[in-house]
Amino acid sequence: MTKTATMTREDTTRSSFEAELLRPALSAGEAPWGFVLLPQSVSARLPRRGRTTVIGSVNGQPFQVTLEPDGQKSHWLRIDPALQDAAGLRFGETALYQIAAVEQEPEPEAPADLQSALDAAPEALKTWLGTTTIARVDWIHWIVTAKQAGTRAKRIRDACDMLASGKQRVCCFDPSGFYSKAITAPRQQKD
Repeated sequence: MTKTATMTREDTTRSSFEAELLRPALSAGEAPWGFVLLPQSVSARLPRRGRTTVIGSVNGQPFQVTLEPDGQKSHWLRIDPALQDAAGLRFGETALYQIAAVEQEPEPEAPADLQSALDAAPEALKTWLGTTTIARVDWIHWIVTAKQAGTRAKRIRDACDMLASGKQRVCCFDPSGFYSKAITAPRQQKD
């Protein structure tokens, strides 16, 4: 009897690639960190163009991180200083990365201002709790990508209104940033 192999999502999304560690242009006083741009062929194997959580390794050092969309139908990966040190990464150097999408997207943590607004709006909270993890990821992403405090506050009010009316998905938000251009990879620091 022949066994039929079943592929998990992790198997179908597993990729290896080499990429240069880039230094973002940071504000004065901001703690340093790095990032890598995923090749589009690697990103295309992932389940979505929006925020996507992956497990992986860089130079053999394991990590789990949520990739951010780059607005070009691909993703970028933030490398925090601890992982950078553990993997022996230096800016401008190329390293070997291995990634695969997690089997189930982890539950996102709502920002404090959104959670307070939801707690104050029982009908919105009910819909929030009844929707999917991916929908909550997109609602949070829409809110945190606001460039100004006033826009963020308005998005939170609008989210509560939409959720209270039973709307489970954020309207008119492109989580990849491709159509709106509101979402991009960090700007690289020029030496």
